[in-house]
Amino acid sequence: MVLEDKYINPLTDFGFKKLFGAEINKELLIDFLNQLLPERHKIKNLTYQHNEHLPSTEYDRKAIFDLFCESEKGEKFIVELQRAKQNYFKDRSVYYASFPIQAQAERGDWDFKLSAVYTIGILDFIFEEDKDDHEYIHTVQLKNQKNKVFYDKLTFIYIELPKFEKNVEFLESQIEKWLYIFKHLAKLQDRPKSLQEKVFQTLFAAAEIAKFSKEEKEMYEESLKYYRDLKNVVDTAFDDGKVEGKVEGKYEIAKEMKADGVLFEKISRYTGLSIEEIEKL
Repeated sequence: MVLEDKYINPLTDFGFKKLFGAEINKELLIDFLNQLLPERHKIKNLTYQHNEHLPSTEYDRKAIFDLFCESEKGEKFIVELQRAKQNYFKDRSVYYASFPIQAQAERGDWDFKLSAVYTIGILDFIFEEDKDDHEYIHTVQLKNQKNKVFYDKLTFIYIELPKFEKNVEFLESQIEKWLYIFKHLAKLQDRPKSLQEKVFQTLFAAAEIAKFSKEEKEMYEESLKYYRDLKNVVDTAFDDGKVEGKVEGKYEIAKEMKADGVLFEKISRYTGLSIEEIEKL
């Protein structure tokens, strides 16, 4: 039962949107993003934008972001929480980043000057090609043959949460504290001494399940069920070494979510299945 937990799980869809997608809590998202951004793009304020982006023609695919926001200086931020491995996830990130780039085009005479676009991927899995790399935050930009940044207005930041293994008493920086929150918030009963900053006071207050309305508790219960089902499928499959069992389990979860009317994009983020695979179920 959810009520046995004191704090919400930020890796659930409801939990993530509750903590980072609500206007009343946007200081949480601002602080988190500022730990990842260069000094010149630090955010003082941001505005949440519509997270569904339509293609230029009816035959192209649309994009639905978890969160899409804009800073007071015009920088665009796509923030995605990906819970399961997905084929061509990096390709999808690049494709998604093209929408806020194209949206900046102006009618008539235009000099093509663009505002910076950042894609931040919070991943509950490890890239297969980076599994032997101990770095858990990857910052990616276009570089030339001399390994110098060629274009600094398009940045991808990927965080592989499973690689972050620090205990609470060894947290040294603000970003480490945030990653600890992502991984352990739902298991905590009290706020650790090392997380006493004002922004974390706000987070723990917003994350307390007892303060939720009845409707919020029901929505969280449903979101948590999908998350736990998927995690159980993945953990069991890896323990048994049965990749086919893992895939079959994802299909079953996707069928259930589809029957419940969940958006295909959301199902894809939970299960790692492609939109085409979900449509065929």
